[in-house]
Amino acid sequence: MLPQRLIESLVGLFLLFAVIALTVLAFKVSGLTSLFPVKTYTVTASFDDIGGLKVRSPVKISGVQIGEVSNIALDPVTFRAIVTMQIETKFNTIPDDSSAGIFTAGLLGDNYIAITPMYNTTYLTNGSKIQVTRSAMILEKLIGQLVYKIGNGGSSNSNKDGDKNAK
Repeated sequence: MLPQRLIESLVGLFLLFAVIALTVLAFKVSGLTSLFPVKTYTVTASFDDIGGLKVRSPVKISGVQIGEVSNIALDPVTFRAIVTMQIETKFNTIPDDSSAGIFTAGLLGDNYIAITPMYNTTYLTNGSKIQVTRSAMILEKLIGQLVYKIGNGGSSNSNKDGDKNAK
């Protein structure tokens, strides 16, 4: 049988390994810091309305995450939101005429940026700007427009009928 001290040492090493593995797993899953940084390049795009987009929101092509939002700023001249994205360098063949749109994951999910590749043979590089953008669709605005149209739909029809009867 193994001596007591050897068994205690093996159990201690196992627990130390388990704590280190759980710490690495926690950092990797949380995304707070990257223990294994990925090489990226920077791309910017400007939007009229970014809705609930946040720093660290995913950037996707066809549902596959290719990067994340690294900074959001306001252009003091145009008052448009300037979104800076970090794209992984392994995705370096994205055409430079691609478009970017802000979408919601599900009905009430978080926002993300979806890039739609086009057909140019020149590609996005570090410092490139995506020219064609589609702003976020804000659920509250859509509901407000629907309520406004429903509310005015009845009153505008009665005015038309009244005008016809008056003639």
